[in-house]
Amino acid sequence: MAVFIFEHGPNPWNYLPQDAVLAHLQGIAEGSVQAVLAEQEGGALAGFVTFLASSNFERYQPAERRDLPQGYVGEAVVHRELTGRGLGSRLLGAAIQGLRAQGIGDIYIERHEENAGSAGMMRKAGFVEVETFPDPQRRGAGSRRTTLCYLKVGD
Repeated sequence: MAVFIFEHGPNPWNYLPQDAVLAHLQGIAEGSVQAVLAEQEGGALAGFVTFLASSNFERYQPAERRDLPQGYVGEAVVHRELTGRGLGSRLLGAAIQGLRAQGIGDIYIERHEENAGSAGMMRKAGFVEVETFPDPQRRGAGSRRTTLCYLKVGD
């Protein structure tokens, strides 16, 4: 997965520091992070989305939902030759269902403010924008801003 993300994930909008990405992927082996994967014909990796339970977004929770578990979608990567075919959207949907099955009703995801492909995929899944903020340490291109998005999937 690490080779895949560093081959197919880099673009002006993505923040992929090697140490942080490797630590995130190590979380899969340790059980703190989960992933849904898609394979191409022949078994080669076509794409994946990672997700986990998180309490990092409590300040964005509506007051009546602050005690509910939250989830976070971390990485979404599709093979360069397979983009634009809905695979990312299907993987994101599977990650949402995985979080929902764990009783998580509020899910957060981040993207570069100007990443139109990610924005469309997130809107299609039902995410709404919560906040856009300056993030020059993680965003070296364009506006250098991050947009946080939210999806309510539970009562």
